[in-house]
Amino acid sequence: MDSLNDSALIFRYHRDMIAQHGANSSLALGWSESADQQIRFGVLANIADLNGHSVFDAGCGYGDLLPFLSERYPGLLSYCGVELIPELVDVAISRYGHLAHASFISRSFLGGNLPTTDYVLASGSLNYGSSDPGFIFKTITLLYEHCRLGLGFNLLRSIAQNGLLVAYSPELILDYCRSLSHRVIFTDGYADEDFTVFMYR
Repeated sequence: MDSLNDSALIFRYHRDMIAQHGANSSLALGWSESADQQIRFGVLANIADLNGHSVFDAGCGYGDLLPFLSERYPGLLSYCGVELIPELVDVAISRYGHLAHASFISRSFLGGNLPTTDYVLASGSLNYGSSDPGFIFKTITLLYEHCRLGLGFNLLRSIAQNGLLVAYSPELILDYCRSLSHRVIFTDGYADEDFTVFMYR
């Protein structure tokens, strides 16, 4: 986010959701149903054959992308989840911290000292608004700089205005991604309000 106020809004939102639904609920992450999250995981997992590769999950929430990827790619080399909300990281560590190939970091993925991995994935974590109008482009650039092979992320193309989440024009996002990468793949049709972009080195 661009300011402390941006981060404070996200903290408040997720802590309100945790208070309402409990720290182990997908609703605390902002998903209306767990199935919605799984659908998006399935699309992101198509970025490549991840066997023998490392993944950085930007805004990992409970880290539930890890078991999804591990089931599809049992040879996944390593997974690092970075999450801003400490309560969510605590749940992720309790669920998956015992796995030798998994690590979790409690901090914003927009700061320094990010892991550089073969692939970077971001599911739902780029949908928050910012006081910086260039936020989405700066964030795409930052995450792309930390992948060796590819970046995959999803965004909203439509959303009911709630002051926290924002929607983006797929054409605008694709034009920007193509300015950074020679190979960009666009996927939609899996959810009315959502689209996914893959950028490759």
